[in-house]
Amino acid sequence: MADENSKIAGQIDDHQTDQGVSQDQDKVTERDGEIVDLRRQLNAKEEEAKNNYDRYIRQVADMDNFKKRTARDREESVRYANETLVKDLLPVIDNLERAIGHASSGGNGKLLVEGVDMVLKGFLDTLAKHGVKPVAAVGLAFDPAQHEALAQVESPEHSPNTVVEAHQRGYLMRDRLLRPALVTVSKASISQEKKNAETEVENDQADD
Repeated sequence: MADENSKIAGQIDDHQTDQGVSQDQDKVTERDGEIVDLRRQLNAKEEEAKNNYDRYIRQVADMDNFKKRTARDREESVRYANETLVKDLLPVIDNLERAIGHASSGGNGKLLVEGVDMVLKGFLDTLAKHGVKPVAAVGLAFDPAQHEALAQVESPEHSPNTVVEAHQRGYLMRDRLLRPALVTVSKASISQEKKNAETEVENDQADD
């Protein structure tokens, strides 16, 4: 009887041992599966990181190429900014050379003056095409923003502070002053100034 009990106990122990081994194997298998899954996820993340890095490198290269191309275009724009103006001035030079050639060949002075006048008109027309125009001066009130006074003269025909003569034209490029006009400005005569002063005194006395 004792032998049978001992045998049964041994079988139970073996069964429990087998169950323990089986459970340990299941745990190992489950852990191995988790490791495989983690490795798969890690590989996927490494591949994603590699793709992101490659994309970053390409974007940096594209940006660098864009900056170089922009700088090159800007440099060319500055270098050839006056190309259109120069092309438009070439016919003016041609006409001036013709006028000089005609004068050198013994043409009369009148034709030379007419030729030079035509060249000047063409030159001014070309400047106007590019937004450059002369500053209006003679007959207008003196404007320090556009005129530079070289002298003042008494002029009974003009009101004081009126431009009576332009010595050198001023020019505007659209709204920007390229250079002021050099002018002579009228001023009141001494007798007129004295008369104005007397009038002011009489007005002051009348107010009192």
